[in-house]
Amino acid sequence: MNAMTVESPVRRVPDAAPEVRGGVRVRQRVIEKVVREASAVTIGVPRDDVHVEVAEWGGGLAVRVAARLPIPDLDDTEAIRAETPLLDRVRQAQSMLAGEFARLTGREIRRVSFTVTGALIPERRRVR
Repeated sequence: MNAMTVESPVRRVPDAAPEVRGGVRVRQRVIEKVVREASAVTIGVPRDDVHVEVAEWGGGLAVRVAARLPIPDLDDTEAIRAETPLLDRVRQAQSMLAGEFARLTGREIRRVSFTVTGALIPERRRVR
C-alpha cells in the first residue's frame, strides 16, 4: 500500500448538541476584578491604584471608577501643552471604559462614573 491509495478517514461531524438547560452565574467579585483590570489598562495606571464599584442598575450595570490619572512631568512644558485637557481625558476614558466593560462582561453598561483621586507623575530618573 502506498500513499496514493490511502484515503483519509471520514470525519464525522457530531450532531448538534441538544438544548442545555441551566444557567450561568458570575459572582460580583469576578465582575469587579475584570472591571478593575480593564480600568487600569485603559487609564494607564497600576491595578492597585484603581477602585471600582459595580451595581445592577436599570437592567444593566452601573460602574464607579476612582483612580489617579497619569500626567506629564510639570517641568516638561512641551508635554503639558500636548496633553489633552483633564475633562476631555476623563470623558474619553468613560466612553472607552463603557465599551470595554460591555465587551468583557456581556452586559449593558448603563452608567460609568469616574472620580479622579489624584495625579500619577512619572518618577524622575537620575543620570549617573
